[in-house]
Amino acid sequence: MRDQVFSILQAVGRSFMLPVAILPIAGLLLGIGASFTNATTIQTYGLENILGNGTILHSLLTIMSDAGNIIFGNLPIIFAVGVAIGMAKQEKEVAALSAMIAFFVMHASTSSVLKLTGKVLADNTVSPDVLEGTIANINGIMSLQEGVFGGIIVGIGVAYLHNRFHKIVLPDALSFFGGSRFVPIISTVVYMFVGIAMYFIWPVVQNGIFALGGLVTGTGYVGTLIFGIIKRALIPFGLHHVFYLPFWQTGVGGSMMIDGKLIQGGQNIFFAQLASPNVAHFSADATRYFSGEFIFMIFGLPGAALAMYRTAKPEKKKVAGGLLLSAALTSMFTGITEPIEFSFLFVAPMLFYVQVILAGAAYMIAHILNIAVGLTFSGGLLDLFIFGILQGQDKTSWMYIIPVGIIYFFLYYFIFTFLIKRFNLKTPGREDDDTATKLYTKADVKARDAAAKDGTDSKASGDAVSQTITQALGGSQNITSVDACATRLRCTVADSALVNDAALKATGAVGVIKRGTGVQVVYGPQVAVIKSNLENYLATNPQDGPIEAAPEAAPVEEPKKETAPEKSDAEKRYFNSPFTGALHPITEAPDEAFAGKMTGDGFFVYPEDGVVYAPEDSTVTFVFDTKHALGMTTADGVEYLLHIGIDTVNLNGQGFKVFVENGQEVKKGDKLMEFDDEYIKANAPSDACLCIFTDPDQVSDVTLVKTGNVKAGEQAVYF
Repeated sequence: MRDQVFSILQAVGRSFMLPVAILPIAGLLLGIGASFTNATTIQTYGLENILGNGTILHSLLTIMSDAGNIIFGNLPIIFAVGVAIGMAKQEKEVAALSAMIAFFVMHASTSSVLKLTGKVLADNTVSPDVLEGTIANINGIMSLQEGVFGGIIVGIGVAYLHNRFHKIVLPDALSFFGGSRFVPIISTVVYMFVGIAMYFIWPVVQNGIFALGGLVTGTGYVGTLIFGIIKRALIPFGLHHVFYLPFWQTGVGGSMMIDGKLIQGGQNIFFAQLASPNVAHFSADATRYFSGEFIFMIFGLPGAALAMYRTAKPEKKKVAGGLLLSAALTSMFTGITEPIEFSFLFVAPMLFYVQVILAGAAYMIAHILNIAVGLTFSGGLLDLFIFGILQGQDKTSWMYIIPVGIIYFFLYYFIFTFLIKRFNLKTPGREDDDTATKLYTKADVKARDAAAKDGTDSKASGDAVSQTITQALGGSQNITSVDACATRLRCTVADSALVNDAALKATGAVGVIKRGTGVQVVYGPQVAVIKSNLENYLATNPQDGPIEAAPEAAPVEEPKKETAPEKSDAEKRYFNSPFTGALHPITEAPDEAFAGKMTGDGFFVYPEDGVVYAPEDSTVTFVFDTKHALGMTTADGVEYLLHIGIDTVNLNGQGFKVFVENGQEVKKGDKLMEFDDEYIKANAPSDACLCIFTDPDQVSDVTLVKTGNVKAGEQAVYF
């Protein structure tokens, strides 16, 4: 359960990244435009002739400011669309359109209820007895002020509906509205009722948000410290976006009336004040969720980098110095701290704990000193210049960052130096002689944690099976690409002579096929997991070498098998054909792996049409992303694979239409998929449609019931 919640939160956090990515450019446009059109700034620097009212530059800068401001003013719908795209698994454009429709429908429904209850008047104004700021104009609709939360609610909900219904099959009379066309329809219906429900629910939620915001604000500097510690501590898990976004974009981070409008969220308050000509000093209560980042990103972490360089081994200082200098400059100029943070998190978690405490304290110190410098994404020099220096000391108190930052530089330097030497921490440049000097990434940390969870050696940075596969394929340097189809690991190698067939079979492969530099290793339906593990292993073990081929053993004559007695009719288990066409035994398949029964016994059909039906009542166990194959299990537990064409994985789903999804139960005769047979014939080696029984303990010695043509639903084989 915990892992499931964690994965959901990670998915939500990742979906935030698309709409968040627009904030830097929006902030830059607004920051530059507002800075150089501010009358005080123009008068202070005597720039009336260049930037004064009526000049070309003033007009251009005004346009820039408005362009940036419109993005911040429409973040709810941007998040609705962005989150839906981020969480949709396929056909993301449909999810985007559906989210936009749902957003308008939800607010329109809420608006109708507000009008029916008299809270919004006939002339579209707000009733005087309504609490100021709780109702606002949302994209031309008078609705509840839900802010970014409203957009997130739409985005997550539509993504769920999309993933659930985008392959739905409707009755023939309504078939036009099936599949992806159904998603905006169901989204409209659902969010009409969501909009009605929000009239009753949102005021309660809003009161809770204001109470939470008040709790954070009420705890003062201690609350800021706790916020900073939690945010940095969540970095390794990728959940920091989920944590800080409400403080930046919603009432959790406070609310403020600016130029007659109720603004919610720390970042929104800062940019609203930035655009306002009536602000004497930006609110440090609003910026306390990010102003402290300038202290440790520009000053502190470069001090840590210097400590790691100074403590590096003499013979590794040059390499380590180049890497650490690059990482330090990245942190200073862009505020991207991953190259430094993950490097010591990976090899010396103790240093990361120090970083979390010092970073949390930086947020609090900035708050105490009334530093109010905004940012778009992270606390680098560019944001400090635009949103601090250009705005002036009187508005931002940015100068206090410099003395505090210098202190932080030395704090990081001396603390990191002491701990590295005292505990002999293996920071970059202090690795064992046989270990390459490198900076680590989030992927390295995840691989290590996964290995630890599985009980494997963390130094291996992967599992033993993946290591053996890598070495059997000639080493990581010999592998140029990794892919998989329904049953096979498909790799391209530089030199196929280095491939060790015996070692590959020792990993559970039932067959190895080599065609030039292409190598197909037959594992069966579990190949997707093997591919994923192998890719993770290769990412963290780029220097893994090959296995030397063992001398071939003398061939051993296999004993002749005794002919099994013919089964009685009562003993025979009959199985129907999912396809219509010419029936053939699996041994005649136009592919040596299938023909050799490496993936299991079965049969195949050269199709007369492009439709696949359920041969029996079954459960869909997996649908391949490339849509060319389905894994199925019958009601009595027989596992089988439906595979359309040979090497059709390379078509990347083109020519296929699947009507079922993972976990769906189907009845005999239900349509499972359609395929364009002419397209497959033109673009793949063969259009042979295979039915393979993947568990040899369940099914062996498959016998055709008839020869010649068979229709879908007719008995094809028995075993």
